[in-house]
Amino acid sequence: MAKDTVRYPDQVVEEIESLVADGTFESKSEFYRFSAEYMLELVSPDYNEKTFSYEELKGELDLEFPSEVDDSYEFDDDFLEAVVEIRKYGLRGEFDAGYEYVDDEVDAGSRAALVLEELLAMYRTPQVE
Repeated sequence: MAKDTVRYPDQVVEEIESLVADGTFESKSEFYRFSAEYMLELVSPDYNEKTFSYEELKGELDLEFPSEVDDSYEFDDDFLEAVVEIRKYGLRGEFDAGYEYVDDEVDAGSRAALVLEELLAMYRTPQVE
């Protein structure tokens, strides 16, 4: 299994730790694996691979996907401009500057910050053809 380092705001880590402490997740690693799978299932209809007991945990959490994308999933022009900036940082290999941009320009812990950091991580990971 590959190892990837991701930066999270302190408030996000504290919330994840509280979910582990109350038994919702067995470990922080389980939370991170589950959240990655969940996000991939939401945004990538072709994604099918499940790396652990994803469906069982999803059932225990009683999560349901929205039947239609509602307004809360839409991104505004500021987000699209941020995507362009993150793409520039990623293509140039300026990952630290990209993370600083997200920290400075986007609400920490927001859906937009999560997507931008994941986009930047995709540029960091070499693509195998």
